[in-house]
Amino acid sequence: MVKLQTENPEQLIYDNGLLILTVLGGVKLEGLDRLRVTLKAELADSPRPPVRHNLDLYNDTQTEKLVRKIAERLETGASIIAASLAELTGQLELYRLQQVKEQSKEAVPTPLTAGEKQTAIAHLQHPALMEQTIKDLQNTGIQGEEANSMILYIAMTSGKCADPLSVICLAKSGTGKSYLMERVAGCIPEESKREHTQFTGNSFYYYKREEIRGKVFLIEDLDGAQEVMFPIRELQTKKRISKTVTMKDKDGRLRTVTLVVEGPVSVIGCTTKEQVYEDNANRSILIYLDSSREQDKKVMDYQKQLRAGITDHTREQAVAQKLQHMQKALQPVKVINPYAPLIDLPQELFKPRRTLPLLLSFIEAITFYHQHQREPQAETTTAEVYIETTPQDIAWGFTLLKETLFRKSDELSGSLREFYEWLKEWTAKEGISTFYGNDIRKENRINPRTLQRYLAELTEYGRIKPAGGNKYKSGYRYSIETGQADMHLAADIERQIAATLSKVAAAHAQRQQQEKTSKEKSAPVRQRTVRRTQT
Repeated sequence: MVKLQTENPEQLIYDNGLLILTVLGGVKLEGLDRLRVTLKAELADSPRPPVRHNLDLYNDTQTEKLVRKIAERLETGASIIAASLAELTGQLELYRLQQVKEQSKEAVPTPLTAGEKQTAIAHLQHPALMEQTIKDLQNTGIQGEEANSMILYIAMTSGKCADPLSVICLAKSGTGKSYLMERVAGCIPEESKREHTQFTGNSFYYYKREEIRGKVFLIEDLDGAQEVMFPIRELQTKKRISKTVTMKDKDGRLRTVTLVVEGPVSVIGCTTKEQVYEDNANRSILIYLDSSREQDKKVMDYQKQLRAGITDHTREQAVAQKLQHMQKALQPVKVINPYAPLIDLPQELFKPRRTLPLLLSFIEAITFYHQHQREPQAETTTAEVYIETTPQDIAWGFTLLKETLFRKSDELSGSLREFYEWLKEWTAKEGISTFYGNDIRKENRINPRTLQRYLAELTEYGRIKPAGGNKYKSGYRYSIETGQADMHLAADIERQIAATLSKVAAAHAQRQQQEKTSKEKSAPVRQRTVRRTQT
C-alpha cells in the first residue's frame, strides 16, 4: 500500500509508481460528510500535461467523470485510475481523522514537581505576600502601574474562585493597555487563559460544556468583541449560557438541540472609549491607566534599555515563571468573609448594588491568594472546608480599589477627569488664575474639537467658569473653581473607608477575645477528662 506523503499539509502527494495524485491546498477538517479536494493528476516521467480538477471524492458522479477525463487526457486505463482514486480517498480519510483527533486534544497542563510545589507554597507563605507580589510584577517588565497591575493579577487569580472578577482597562491609544494586560497574563499558567483577537456572534456557544469554566479571557480590544458581549455578561452573572439550534440527525430529519456552556469566566479587556456600555461596566472593575509625563518617562527609559540590550530578560522570565508556579499551587477552596455585614460603600457611590459584589469578590480573591496562610476550617453541617477573610485582606481590597471607587463616585468621565487634573496642575505651575483655550493648545497639543468639548463639559459641571473674552476674537477666558466638591468627595470616601476598617478591626478583636475565653473555659474540662482517662 502506497503511503500518502503528508510532510506539507498544503500539498499531499500520492504516488503509486504509475500515477501521481497531488491534493492541492490540503483537506478541510470540518464536515466529515464530504471530502472536497483540488486534484492534480499526472503520469510519472511523462511529457503529457497534468489534469487539474476540483471535486468531492464522496460524489460518485463527479469521481466517474474525473476518471474518464484523466483516462482520455493521459491515455491510461480507467481501471488503474479508479483504483488509485479509491486508495487515495481511503488514505485521505485516515489522514483527516488523525488530524481531527490531534486538533481536539487539549493541552495537558504540566504539573509542578514536588520541589517546585514546595518552593511555590513557600513563596505564597511570605509574610508580606501582597507587597512582594507587587515587586515581582514590576520585575517582569511592567513600568509603574503598581495598583493596576496588582488588580489585574488578583482578577486573573480569581478564575478559580466561585465568583471570578472581570476588569476593563481604559486609556487612550498608545498608553500601553495591551502591554500591561499581556505582561500580567504572562504570570498566569497557559492552561488558565484564552487569548483572542476577535469573536463571532455564536463562538461562545460551541465550546464544550465545561471547557471554559474558570478560564481567563483576554480581549485586546472590546470594540471588536461587541457581538459576544451578551453571552459574556450571562457567563459573568448567571455563570452559564444556552442556545437552542436546529440540526439534522443521521436520518436527515431536523431536530432541536440545546447547547449549554458552563461558566463562570473572568474577562480582561481593553478599550479606548471614554465611557463603557453600562451593563458591561457594572459587571467589571474599571481601571484607568496612568498617562502622566512621569509614566511616559518610565516607559521610554525602559524602551531605551530594551533596545540597548541592558534589560535582563532571563530574570524577567524567571520572575514570571515564579508567579505561574504560585498560581498552580493554589487550589479551589471556599472563602467565607465573616466581616461582610460590616463592609459599607461610600454613600456617594453610583450603582452601589453592582459595586458591592465586585468589592466583596475582590476581597475574597485576596483571601484565596493567601490560602496557604489561612487555617482551614470545616462547616459543622456539611463538613466543607473553607478559609476566612482577615481584616488585612479587607484593608488591601480598599487600598487597591480606592481609586476605582472614587471614579465610580465621580461625575466626570475618566479622560475628562484626567484633563481637569492636568489643568489644575498646569495653572498652579504657571501661576495663572485665568487662561484661554489657545493657551492650553500651546502647552498640551490636544485636538481642538476635544478641547472644546472638555471645556464645555467642565463648565456645565461647574469645575471652570467663563471669566471674560469673546468667542469671535481670542475666545473665552476661563478660571478654575476652587474644587471643593472634589476635595469633599475624596475626603468623604477616605473617612467612610476608615470607619469601615475600624469596625472590622473592632469585630476581629472581639472574635479573638471570645475564642480566647472559650478556650480557657474548655481547658479545665479537657484536663478533667484526661485525668479520668489516665485513672
